[in-house]
Amino acid sequence: MWTRGSSSTSTKTEERAPLWRLGVHMSEALATLAGVGTSAFGKQSYDAQTLMWQAISEALIAAECAAADIDAIFVGNVFNHAGTAQRGLLAAGFAGQPVFNVENTCASGTLAVHLAVQAVHRGDYRRVLAVGYEKMTDTIRGPLPTDPRDADAAAGLILPAVYAMTARRYMSLYGVTAEQLATVSVKNHLNALQNDRAQYSGDFTVAEILDSRPIADPLTLLQCSPISDGAGAVVVTAEDVGAAGAKVLSSALASARPWPTGPDQVWNYELIERTTNESLAQASISRSDIDVIELHDAFTIGELVTLEAMGFFKPGTAGPATEAGETAVGGRLPVNVSGGLLSRGHPLGATGLAQIAEIAWQVQGQAGARQLDRADIGLIETMGGNVAGLTGNGCVVMTLAGGKQ
Repeated sequence: MWTRGSSSTSTKTEERAPLWRLGVHMSEALATLAGVGTSAFGKQSYDAQTLMWQAISEALIAAECAAADIDAIFVGNVFNHAGTAQRGLLAAGFAGQPVFNVENTCASGTLAVHLAVQAVHRGDYRRVLAVGYEKMTDTIRGPLPTDPRDADAAAGLILPAVYAMTARRYMSLYGVTAEQLATVSVKNHLNALQNDRAQYSGDFTVAEILDSRPIADPLTLLQCSPISDGAGAVVVTAEDVGAAGAKVLSSALASARPWPTGPDQVWNYELIERTTNESLAQASISRSDIDVIELHDAFTIGELVTLEAMGFFKPGTAGPATEAGETAVGGRLPVNVSGGLLSRGHPLGATGLAQIAEIAWQVQGQAGARQLDRADIGLIETMGGNVAGLTGNGCVVMTLAGGKQ
C-alpha cells in the first residue's frame, strides 16, 4: 500500500540503454521547446490578457528571445470572447505575426503546441509561440456549458455523468473499488503540495476524499477537476539549443471515430489508445522508456482508464497499481507529479500547456521540489471532450526528452 510518507524522488533502478542505442537521435527530433512558462492556476482577479502575459513572459525569458523574434503564434482556447487572444498578444508585445486560433475542448492548448511543432518541423517558420489560456471562474458555475442540440447533453450525459458511468462500469467489470478511485485524488493533491502554482493541494485521506460532496455517484467533489483560470506558453524552434531546451520526440493528434468501437471499451478508450500508439511509434520508443507522465485526469476514473488505454497497465489493473503506489512519486511510473487537473486545475485552453511545461521542466531537471531522480523521457496526454456517437473530440500525445542526452 502506498503511503503519504513515500520518498519524494523516483526510485527507479533498472538500467536502460542510452537514447542513441534506442535509435533516437536528438538531431532528428521534430523540434525543440526552447522555453516554457505558465501563470498560477485557480480563481484569479487577473483578466485573460494578464494571465497570457505572465505565461508568455516566462517562456520568452527562458528561451532568451523577444516578441519580435517570433514568426507565428498558435493559440488554444475554448470559452473566451472573440479577439481575446489578439488583445492578450498585443499586451505581451506582439503585432503583425500570423495568429492561428484553435479549439479542441480540453486538448485545445496541446493542439496549439502540436500545430506549432508541425509548422517548425516542416520549415514553415523558424521560431513559433504556442499559447493556451482560459478565464472560466467569472462566467462558469458548475458543469461546463454544452450544446443543447448534442444528444448526450440533451439526455443529461454531461461529462461528470459520463465519467461516473465509466467508473460504475469499471467497478462492476474489474472490481475496482471506491477506495482505489479516491487514491488517485489523494496522490495528486499530495503531489500538488510541491507545486506553488496549483489551484488546490492537501494531505487528504481516502476517507476524506470519499466523504466530500457527491457530484455524480460514485464521484465526489475531490474526485473532479475544478473550474480554473490560467495560461501557459511555449517557444518552439528548429534550433538545437542543447541542454537549454526539451526535444520533441513525437507529437500525435487523432480525432474521434464512431462509438461504440468494441464491447469492452468505454467511450474515450479507443481514441487514447490509437493516439498513444502513433506517438510512441513516431518516436521509436517503447512504454518502458517513459519515466514520467502528465495525463488528462479530469476525474479520478479518467486517470485509471487513460493509463490502461495507453497500454501502461492491463485493463482493470491501474486501480490496484495506484493503490500500491506504482504511479506515485517514488513509484515505478510517476503520474501527474504537478498535481494533475484534479489539483493543479483545469483551465481548458491552458491545461495542455501546463502539462507540457511540467514535463519540459522534468526532463531538463528544472522542476524544483517536484524534480524526479530519473526523468529522461516524459509523455503528455490530453483528451478533449465528448460528442454523442464519437469516442471523444480529439487527443494529443506528445513525448519529450532532455536537450542533453
